[in-house]
Amino acid sequence: MLTSAGVAHETRAPNLDEDKIKRDCSGDGAGVALRLAEAKAQSVMADPGDWVIGSDSTISVDGELYSKPRDRIQATAHLAAFSGRSMRLTSAVALARDGRCEWRHCDSATLKVRTLSEKFIADYLDVEWPEVAYCVGVFRIEGRGVTLFERIDGDHFTILGMPLLPLLGALRERKLLPS
Repeated sequence: MLTSAGVAHETRAPNLDEDKIKRDCSGDGAGVALRLAEAKAQSVMADPGDWVIGSDSTISVDGELYSKPRDRIQATAHLAAFSGRSMRLTSAVALARDGRCEWRHCDSATLKVRTLSEKFIADYLDVEWPEVAYCVGVFRIEGRGVTLFERIDGDHFTILGMPLLPLLGALRERKLLPS
């Protein structure tokens, strides 16, 4: 997303234990997503004064938070649990400098999953696995994941995993992008 928007950046892996943060973080998907985004931005080693972007997403169904599937068996179980229900996808983004979070934003979308047959789930995972193993909702909306849904309400970039438009505004406010 950043490349497509013309934002020069370098990708670095965060140094943190996501599971520990999730265990220590009480609250809803928004609180967890924000804490993970902040922790990622704060954990990346950068040169002094450099800005670091961190982002993360959560999925909840009827208040239950779901993590990325451990394996294909769990992916199948997640998709079966999502079938015919609405999921709340929350994506958060944070900007940190010198290890301090200086800006953060969170946005949510609602995705109504259509009723999925066992055969559809198996066929879907035959094509999409293992790529969707890295996706909290077991889908990539820009790919065949769109076929899981009967209705989607929310920002496209939030669904892709990062509230991009607010981030671009924050970068402009800090004179990191032209206005």
